[in-house]
Amino acid sequence: VPFTVLQGEGVEYLGHANDAVIAISNYRLHIKFKDSVINVPLRMMESVECRDMFQLHIVCKDSKVIRCHFSTFKQCQEWLKRLNRAIARPAKPEDLFAFAYHAWCLGVCVDEEDQHAHLCRPGDHVRYRFEMELVRMGFDLQNVWRVSDINNNYKLCSSYPQKLLVPVWITDKELENVASFRSWKRIPVVVYRHVRNGAVIARCSQPEISWWGWRNADDEYLVTSIAKACALNPGVKVPGGVPHNGSSDGSEACETDFDSSLTACSSVENAGTPQKLLILDARSYTAAVANRAKGGGCECEEYYPNCEVVFMGMANIHSIRNSFQYLRAVCSQVPDPSNWLSALESTKWLQHLSVMLKAAVLVSNAVDREGRPVLVHCSDGWDRTPQIVALAKILLDPYYRTMEGFQVLVESDWLDFGHKFGDRCGHQEKVEDQNEQCPVFLQWLDAVHQLLKQFPCLFEFNEAFLVKLVQHTYSCLYGTFLGNSPCERELHNIYKRTCSVWSLLRAGNKNFHNLLYMPGSEQVLHPVCHVRALHVWTSVYLPASSPHPLGQEDMDIYLPSGSQSQEFSGRCLDRLPKTRSMDDLLSACDSSSPLTRTSSDPNLNNHCQEVRAGLE
Repeated sequence: VPFTVLQGEGVEYLGHANDAVIAISNYRLHIKFKDSVINVPLRMMESVECRDMFQLHIVCKDSKVIRCHFSTFKQCQEWLKRLNRAIARPAKPEDLFAFAYHAWCLGVCVDEEDQHAHLCRPGDHVRYRFEMELVRMGFDLQNVWRVSDINNNYKLCSSYPQKLLVPVWITDKELENVASFRSWKRIPVVVYRHVRNGAVIARCSQPEISWWGWRNADDEYLVTSIAKACALNPGVKVPGGVPHNGSSDGSEACETDFDSSLTACSSVENAGTPQKLLILDARSYTAAVANRAKGGGCECEEYYPNCEVVFMGMANIHSIRNSFQYLRAVCSQVPDPSNWLSALESTKWLQHLSVMLKAAVLVSNAVDREGRPVLVHCSDGWDRTPQIVALAKILLDPYYRTMEGFQVLVESDWLDFGHKFGDRCGHQEKVEDQNEQCPVFLQWLDAVHQLLKQFPCLFEFNEAFLVKLVQHTYSCLYGTFLGNSPCERELHNIYKRTCSVWSLLRAGNKNFHNLLYMPGSEQVLHPVCHVRALHVWTSVYLPASSPHPLGQEDMDIYLPSGSQSQEFSGRCLDRLPKTRSMDDLLSACDSSSPLTRTSSDPNLNNHCQEVRAGLE
């Protein structure tokens, strides 16, 4: 039975199931059938249970369900215990495979650390994203905006980045007062600026109003100051004095059936007059008011002059988790259910995607068409808020539709601002609360997939790029999505002790390039948000219908940027490591023969080969 293993991977259990060989390593579960192979990273597996006495039912976090039959009940129970031990929460971060994999990469050639860093780290566009984005979006840092260092060493808020962008006249003392009024001290900060009209997008958490109806003068001042700053830094106008509006085939059909005064707002005519700021609360009004019982709440328009509050009614993580579990159950039914469409509708998954898209469109229209600044929040500001903000930025800015820009977007809006990947993905150490798990990031990637379907020529990356990102969100092969916050990742030195997923999904990897992409388009996207226009992501939720991965013979060695010479290319191709597979895995292990450590994932193999070729 051919079977190869990754660098740093060691096989721990081997055995037989009915008509299959099954193995557990410190990274994954491998099942070899007569005509197919299944490889599942252990951290991808959510639960394992025994059904019908002889069947293991393995449920995965990306919606896959695997069934494995055994000849005896005893054998089934043995593998059940082994798998449950293997997928248990880690006792410490170092138990995750990303650290072992990186240790192997580092050991390839210790003397070539700079070259290794070039191959296993993200590019400068990721490492210096904050400074580069400030320049790209044209913030006036002399007169209107300033970068506050109040969160140096995460002393103000552990789930926020260390550098925060605020109006220049807002002092650090005022920011401290605002932090005492916002949930988890997640204050309103600016994350995007529309170059053509100067309107910005800001984000935060809910205000702590509580049943007592508390107010905070500095918070009210900061929110209104954001709108004033936009008027002082208005952006570059196009000829005619009318802000440029993108158009698309789907613009007429875009759903905008919201009860909002957005359309009544005039265009930016006078740079000295602040536009009415839109406060978009991702929750329903009922949920926002109910949060007052727990010390939260929502802004009152009476206390925030020149502001409008709109509620989107997006579901919380518990509803999304339930919806995903229903979707997974429907997609894994055998045989295919005759009531497929009604069963799919009952999961409400597409309905939740529709609401998310509507929220992003509302933000995009407010910024692009109306020239209005927008402040987005939910309860804590680390789940629904990044979904809306990141999606709106994709609609507004073609840079985020490139492979480079998309990496910056994920790092900035998801990782820097403290989305709890460890809890939501279920690989955080010493945490057993299943209620914290929820496929929030997967749901957002699904929404990006919907945009890719509607605008196939306006994204530099293809669907395979998104599918691979789903896989490695959960696999723990890379350290990008480990931990709950940037503070936690720095505490464990994860950046230096693990490889970045962007070293695999870099722009030089042609397997993830969209062949239909038309660069240079400045078009703002106006997607159709109706449920009937959305599609089930078959490549993720129905993997049987997804395209087969490329064989190794179809893979191109992608070179690191700046190394385009023929000499380097020839050296990469000539000095790839020689590999072999075991003819009989069981006998090979019995005789203590060494296992060849190579990758069975073509993309991972490509990455490892590049490391070897670049360092030898």
